[in-house]
Amino acid sequence: MTLATLSVFIPTFFLVSLTPGLCMTLALSLGMTVGVRRTGWMMIGEMLGVGLVAVLSVIGVATVLLRYPMLFTAFKWVGGAYLVWLGIGMWRSRGNLAIPEIDDDAPPPPRGQLAGQGFVTAIANPKGWAFFIALLPPFLDFDRALAPQLALLLSMILTMELICMTLYATGGSAARALLEKRSNVRVLNRIAGTLIIGVGIWLALD
Repeated sequence: MTLATLSVFIPTFFLVSLTPGLCMTLALSLGMTVGVRRTGWMMIGEMLGVGLVAVLSVIGVATVLLRYPMLFTAFKWVGGAYLVWLGIGMWRSRGNLAIPEIDDDAPPPPRGQLAGQGFVTAIANPKGWAFFIALLPPFLDFDRALAPQLALLLSMILTMELICMTLYATGGSAARALLEKRSNVRVLNRIAGTLIIGVGIWLALD
Protein backbone atom coordinates (compact mmCIF):
# COMPACT_ATOMS: atom_id res chain seq x y z
CA MET A 1 0.00 0.00 0.00
CA THR A 2 1.41 3.36 -1.03
CA LEU A 3 1.83 6.38 1.21
CA ALA A 4 -0.73 8.26 -0.88
CA THR A 5 -3.30 5.52 -0.31
CA LEU A 6 -2.62 5.51 3.42
CA SER A 7 -2.99 9.28 3.54
CA VAL A 8 -6.57 8.84 2.27
CA PHE A 9 -7.42 5.65 4.15
CA ILE A 10 -6.40 6.68 7.66
CA PRO A 11 -8.26 10.03 7.98
CA THR A 12 -11.32 8.66 6.20
CA PHE A 13 -11.74 5.64 8.45
CA PHE A 14 -10.75 7.53 11.58
CA LEU A 15 -13.36 10.23 11.09
CA VAL A 16 -15.99 7.66 10.11
CA SER A 17 -15.19 5.72 13.29
CA LEU A 18 -15.32 8.91 15.33
CA THR A 19 -18.73 9.87 13.93
CA PRO A 20 -21.49 9.08 16.45
CA GLY A 21 -23.17 5.77 15.72
CA LEU A 22 -24.46 2.65 17.46
CA CYS A 23 -21.10 1.43 18.78
CA MET A 24 -19.85 4.87 19.82
CA THR A 25 -23.13 5.66 21.57
CA LEU A 26 -22.89 2.34 23.38
CA ALA A 27 -19.30 3.11 24.45
CA LEU A 28 -20.34 6.55 25.68
CA SER A 29 -23.26 5.19 27.66
CA LEU A 30 -21.31 2.34 29.23
CA GLY A 31 -18.36 4.61 29.99
CA MET A 32 -20.66 6.79 32.08
CA THR A 33 -22.56 3.95 33.76
CA VAL A 34 -20.08 1.10 34.35
CA GLY A 35 -16.70 2.77 33.87
CA VAL A 36 -14.01 2.59 31.20
CA ARG A 37 -12.41 -0.62 32.47
CA ARG A 38 -15.59 -2.69 32.29
CA THR A 39 -16.55 -1.02 29.01
CA GLY A 40 -13.36 -2.55 27.64
CA TRP A 41 -15.16 -5.91 27.47
CA MET A 42 -17.76 -4.40 25.17
CA MET A 43 -14.94 -2.98 23.05
CA ILE A 44 -13.39 -6.43 22.67
CA GLY A 45 -16.66 -7.86 21.42
CA GLU A 46 -17.24 -4.89 19.12
CA MET A 47 -13.80 -5.17 17.53
CA LEU A 48 -14.27 -8.90 16.97
CA GLY A 49 -17.56 -8.11 15.24
CA VAL A 50 -16.07 -5.32 13.13
CA GLY A 51 -13.17 -7.55 12.11
CA LEU A 52 -15.56 -10.34 11.09
CA VAL A 53 -17.75 -7.97 9.07
CA ALA A 54 -14.72 -6.45 7.30
CA VAL A 55 -13.19 -9.84 6.39
CA LEU A 56 -16.45 -11.35 5.17
CA SER A 57 -17.26 -8.22 3.16
CA VAL A 58 -13.90 -8.26 1.34
CA ILE A 59 -14.01 -12.03 0.73
CA GLY A 60 -17.48 -11.70 -0.75
CA VAL A 61 -16.50 -8.84 -3.03
CA ALA A 62 -13.24 -10.53 -4.07
CA THR A 63 -15.02 -13.79 -4.91
CA VAL A 64 -17.51 -12.03 -7.17
CA LEU A 65 -14.88 -9.92 -8.92
CA LEU A 66 -12.54 -12.84 -9.57
CA ARG A 67 -15.31 -14.99 -11.04
CA TYR A 68 -16.94 -12.19 -13.02
CA PRO A 69 -14.23 -9.66 -14.04
CA MET A 70 -16.68 -7.66 -16.17
CA LEU A 71 -18.53 -6.71 -13.01
CA PHE A 72 -15.49 -4.80 -11.76
CA THR A 73 -16.30 -1.63 -13.70
CA ALA A 74 -19.96 -1.78 -12.71
CA PHE A 75 -18.97 -2.35 -9.10
CA LYS A 76 -16.70 0.69 -9.13
CA TRP A 77 -19.45 2.96 -10.42
CA VAL A 78 -22.16 1.55 -8.16
CA GLY A 79 -19.86 1.57 -5.14
CA GLY A 80 -18.69 5.10 -5.92
CA ALA A 81 -22.26 6.31 -6.31
CA TYR A 82 -23.23 4.69 -2.99
CA LEU A 83 -20.36 6.38 -1.18
CA VAL A 84 -21.25 9.76 -2.66
CA TRP A 85 -24.88 9.22 -1.61
CA LEU A 86 -23.72 8.20 1.88
CA GLY A 87 -21.50 11.28 2.14
CA ILE A 88 -24.33 13.58 1.05
CA GLY A 89 -26.57 11.93 3.64
CA MET A 90 -24.01 12.67 6.35
CA TRP A 91 -23.82 16.29 5.16
CA ARG A 92 -27.60 16.60 5.43
CA SER A 93 -27.72 14.92 8.84
CA ARG A 94 -29.30 17.06 11.53
CA GLY A 95 -26.68 15.95 14.02
CA ASN A 96 -28.88 14.04 16.43
CA LEU A 97 -27.33 11.61 18.89
CA ALA A 98 -29.65 9.54 21.04
CA ILE A 99 -28.12 9.15 24.49
CA PRO A 100 -29.91 6.65 26.71
CA GLU A 101 -31.02 7.41 30.22
CA ILE A 102 -28.64 6.48 33.05
CA ASP A 103 -29.83 4.30 35.92
CA ASP A 104 -27.38 4.74 38.78
CA ASP A 105 -29.03 1.96 40.81
CA ALA A 106 -28.67 -0.73 38.15
CA PRO A 107 -26.01 -3.41 38.87
CA PRO A 108 -23.08 -3.60 36.39
CA PRO A 109 -23.67 -6.19 33.67
CA PRO A 110 -21.40 -9.27 33.48
CA ARG A 111 -18.29 -9.18 31.28
CA GLY A 112 -19.60 -11.82 28.91
CA GLN A 113 -22.82 -9.89 28.43
CA LEU A 114 -20.89 -6.71 27.63
CA ALA A 115 -18.67 -8.52 25.11
CA GLY A 116 -21.71 -10.12 23.51
CA GLN A 117 -23.48 -6.79 23.34
CA GLY A 118 -20.54 -5.21 21.52
CA PHE A 119 -20.25 -8.16 19.11
CA VAL A 120 -23.94 -8.24 18.26
CA THR A 121 -24.06 -4.46 17.84
CA ALA A 122 -21.22 -4.63 15.30
CA ILE A 123 -22.47 -7.53 13.20
CA ALA A 124 -26.20 -6.74 13.32
CA ASN A 125 -25.83 -3.25 11.84
CA PRO A 126 -26.67 -3.46 8.10
CA LYS A 127 -25.09 -0.06 7.51
CA GLY A 128 -21.79 -1.47 8.74
CA TRP A 129 -21.92 -4.27 6.17
CA ALA A 130 -22.83 -1.89 3.35
CA PHE A 131 -20.11 0.52 4.42
CA PHE A 132 -17.32 -2.06 4.42
CA ILE A 133 -18.47 -3.61 1.14
CA ALA A 134 -18.38 -0.20 -0.55
CA LEU A 135 -15.41 1.45 1.14
CA LEU A 136 -12.77 -1.26 1.72
CA PRO A 137 -12.30 -2.57 -1.87
CA PRO A 138 -10.99 0.76 -3.26
CA PHE A 139 -7.96 0.40 -0.99
CA LEU A 140 -7.19 -3.19 -2.07
CA ASP A 141 -5.24 -4.41 -5.11
CA PHE A 142 -7.11 -7.51 -6.28
CA ASP A 143 -4.20 -8.47 -8.56
CA ARG A 144 -2.04 -9.10 -5.50
CA ALA A 145 -2.40 -11.36 -2.47
CA LEU A 146 -5.34 -10.10 -0.42
CA ALA A 147 -4.39 -11.63 2.94
CA PRO A 148 -1.45 -9.31 3.79
CA GLN A 149 -3.30 -6.25 2.49
CA LEU A 150 -6.42 -7.08 4.47
CA ALA A 151 -4.36 -7.83 7.59
CA LEU A 152 -2.73 -4.38 7.37
CA LEU A 153 -6.00 -2.53 6.78
CA LEU A 154 -7.81 -4.51 9.45
CA SER A 155 -5.12 -3.78 12.04
CA MET A 156 -5.46 -0.06 11.34
CA ILE A 157 -9.27 -0.18 11.35
CA LEU A 158 -9.41 -1.97 14.70
CA THR A 159 -6.81 0.38 16.18
CA MET A 160 -8.87 3.40 15.11
CA GLU A 161 -12.07 1.79 16.42
CA LEU A 162 -10.41 1.17 19.79
CA ILE A 163 -9.10 4.74 19.99
CA CYS A 164 -12.50 6.23 19.15
CA MET A 165 -14.44 4.00 21.54
CA THR A 166 -11.96 4.79 24.30
CA LEU A 167 -12.40 8.50 23.63
CA TYR A 168 -16.17 8.14 23.91
CA ALA A 169 -15.98 5.95 27.00
CA THR A 170 -13.53 8.21 28.85
CA GLY A 171 -15.28 11.39 27.78
CA GLY A 172 -17.98 10.89 30.40
CA SER A 173 -20.02 13.95 31.17
CA ALA A 174 -17.84 16.18 29.00
CA ALA A 175 -18.45 14.00 25.95
CA ARG A 176 -22.13 13.81 26.79
CA ALA A 177 -22.43 17.59 26.96
CA LEU A 178 -20.42 18.02 23.75
CA LEU A 179 -22.33 15.49 21.69
CA GLU A 180 -25.73 16.66 22.88
CA LYS A 181 -25.06 19.83 20.87
CA ARG A 182 -26.30 19.25 17.36
CA SER A 183 -23.82 21.71 15.86
CA ASN A 184 -20.81 19.69 17.07
CA VAL A 185 -22.15 16.41 15.72
CA ARG A 186 -23.10 18.10 12.45
CA VAL A 187 -19.57 19.41 11.88
CA LEU A 188 -18.11 15.94 12.47
CA ASN A 189 -20.65 14.40 10.10
CA ARG A 190 -19.82 16.91 7.38
CA ILE A 191 -16.07 16.35 7.62
CA ALA A 192 -16.52 12.58 7.43
CA GLY A 193 -19.10 12.98 4.65
CA THR A 194 -16.72 15.08 2.57
CA LEU A 195 -14.01 12.42 2.84
CA ILE A 196 -16.44 9.66 1.89
CA ILE A 197 -17.64 11.63 -1.16
CA GLY A 198 -14.01 12.06 -2.21
CA VAL A 199 -13.35 8.33 -1.90
CA GLY A 200 -16.51 7.59 -3.88
CA ILE A 201 -15.40 9.83 -6.76
CA TRP A 202 -11.92 8.30 -6.63
CA LEU A 203 -13.39 4.77 -6.76
CA ALA A 204 -15.56 5.59 -9.78
CA LEU A 205 -12.83 7.33 -11.78
CA ASP A 206 -9.79 5.22 -10.84
